[in-house]
Amino acid sequence: MPQSQVFVIERFGKYTKTLTAGLSIIVPYLDRVGYKVSILERQLPEFTISVITRDNVEVRLETTVFYRVVDASRSVYRIQDVGGAIHTAASSIVRSAAGKLELDDLQSSRESMNAEIATFLQEAAEIWGIEITRTEITDVIIDDQTKEAQRQQLNAERERRAAIARAEGEKRSIELAADAKLYEAEKIADAVRIEADASAYAIKINAEADAEQTRVIGEAIEKNGQAAVNFEIMKRQVEAIGMLAAGESTKTIIMPTEVTGILGGLETLMSSIPKKGKT
Repeated sequence: MPQSQVFVIERFGKYTKTLTAGLSIIVPYLDRVGYKVSILERQLPEFTISVITRDNVEVRLETTVFYRVVDASRSVYRIQDVGGAIHTAASSIVRSAAGKLELDDLQSSRESMNAEIATFLQEAAEIWGIEITRTEITDVIIDDQTKEAQRQQLNAERERRAAIARAEGEKRSIELAADAKLYEAEKIADAVRIEADASAYAIKINAEADAEQTRVIGEAIEKNGQAAVNFEIMKRQVEAIGMLAAGESTKTIIMPTEVTGILGGLETLMSSIPKKGKT
């Protein structure tokens, strides 16, 4: 027995057994080889099926089927034309499967559709001893009017996507500009807050310095009495005269005779205030 074939044996015209590859013995004259069946995978010639999709578009599908015989006795005794039977069953199943899909889905879902067709076709062919190994929709043929409608639809879809992309870009640009303004406002607010904190700290330091100065003056007055008061007054007068003379717009300063007295009195007061460490 050859590797690629099986022999169907009949005895007095009745099926008895199937011989597979290798050495087999039959009884001469009683047994005879009724059929020699190839078990190699076969392919039906490509055939075209006219179908109507769910959105009422008529298209033609080019289809082919791959199969092989797994039970030779059923393939020869249950069906006369295996190829024709598979063709008829495949046409019906393909029409049913394609009618569930719209045109766009039909063109993009060939793999899932092939699997569905193979599953249902295997159920139909099992009774004939046939195994469906693969089904293929090789092409989807549509008429020129449908092609033009698809082209217009595609162009409209591209324009829609472009408009959406432009709108998204403008939206993103506005969001970034708003974020930049918000960031700028936050930084300005931080700067104002830091400046306010610095001013508050400076005021606090000046207040503490004035308080310390007042305390020192108070202690001096408490220890030295009126002399310390007169000294502080005269010192302020001298500082005021110095500031007046240092002004850029000052050309000539006319000083009253009392100023000389002030300076002399300041020297006298300084000499009259006891030095630290002396009694």
